[in-house]
Amino acid sequence: MYAIIKTGGKQYKVAEGSVLTVEKLEGEPEATVELTEVLMVQGDNGLQVGAPTLDGAKVVAKIVSQGRGKKINGFTYKPKKNVHRRYGHRQYQTKIQIESIQV
Repeated sequence: MYAIIKTGGKQYKVAEGSVLTVEKLEGEPEATVELTEVLMVQGDNGLQVGAPTLDGAKVVAKIVSQGRGKKINGFTYKPKKNVHRRYGHRQYQTKIQIESIQV
């Protein structure tokens, strides 16, 4: 059984027991979160597709850890103006483990 969920503006294919890294979710490690934006579920009773989401479907996940992603270095400049700037960014991320898919 697997599902397609949407969180943080991105879509993920998840199955029970899978671990994935998503955009930051509120909560402490070992806390439980419910992801209610379920777009599709493939299970015992066939394929169910939402329009755009399935009503009453949810994915229950446990927060494994909170952290930050890899650093992205940027550089901007304007030629002939002697203007340049370096910057860095590290996105906040949450690692979750999928516990159950409920339809």
